[in-house]
Amino acid sequence: MNAMKKIVVLMLLLWGFPALPQSTKTLLNLDKNGVAIQGYDPVAFFTQSKPVLGNPQFQSSYKGATYYFVSAEDKKAFDAAPAKYEPQFGGFCAYGVANGKTVPIKVEAFQIVNGRLLLQYDLDVRDKFNKDQAGNLQKADQNWPGLLEKKGH
Repeated sequence: MNAMKKIVVLMLLLWGFPALPQSTKTLLNLDKNGVAIQGYDPVAFFTQSKPVLGNPQFQSSYKGATYYFVSAEDKKAFDAAPAKYEPQFGGFCAYGVANGKTVPIKVEAFQIVNGRLLLQYDLDVRDKFNKDQAGNLQKADQNWPGLLEKKGH
């Protein structure tokens, strides 16, 4: 890196570079103990294609949530790439987020869309979401930052 680039990078770091706004707020669908996905193993949704209850013996924390796993192997997979396995939209109903709301979920109403774990309020809501899956996912992606800002802490 030449000297001029170093100076520019240093100045941006010192002044706080505003071009990449990142909310420090969190908005997570957790139980009273801070456990995500009602204690289900996030990796199992991808590897077993079904919800599998995790074991508190195998747990990890990520972005303020505690995740339980079925095995040390699933914990290791999550720890290596947590963003790959974490539920989208803080673990709230994806269709609800598409409609500007945070709504609880039923774990059996999950789906993997474009490599992302989506949770839904129930199976009927999942069917509604899937009538325009791409459009609803786009709406949810657009709405999430506003919900995070408005309801997060």
